[in-house]
Amino acid sequence: MTRILFVCHGNICRSPMCEFIMKDLVRKAQCGDEFEIASAATTSEEIWNGTGNPVYPPARRVLMEHGIGIPGNELGVAAKRACLLKRSDYAHYDRIIGMDAENMQDMQRILGGDPYRKLSLLMNYTSRPGEVSDPWYTRDFNATWRDAYEGCRGLLDACRKKEGKI
Repeated sequence: MTRILFVCHGNICRSPMCEFIMKDLVRKAQCGDEFEIASAATTSEEIWNGTGNPVYPPARRVLMEHGIGIPGNELGVAAKRACLLKRSDYAHYDRIIGMDAENMQDMQRILGGDPYRKLSLLMNYTSRPGEVSDPWYTRDFNATWRDAYEGCRGLLDACRKKEGKI
């Protein structure tokens, strides 16, 4: 099983978008049982009294426009809530994927380094390495979708290639 953790600043836009895009991609590739996929934040800004904020509504909207829902409870409240990256995540996950250079610095600090080279930027799995567009500042959730989808496609291909599946 390959365990992947997507990480961004607050865990309400980019990293949960990647989490649910990747879950959809592995489901469609009929290899969902080969993956554990989650997301987390490098800061507690979106976590109040131990409860994280839900996925930001425009991020949920763009996912739904592409046929990807976020599981919720009987009241329709999304089950995904912002949660904080913790040091123990390093031992649990095989790949810990950041969205930008600031995330990478914060991940290194929180996780205590990267001796097994598990940390990478999502866009490094594409033909255009760099950072995933941050919709919190740009308000362009479609650009973030394009980056996240392309990065997740490339990441899935890399994982399957490593496993000898493609």
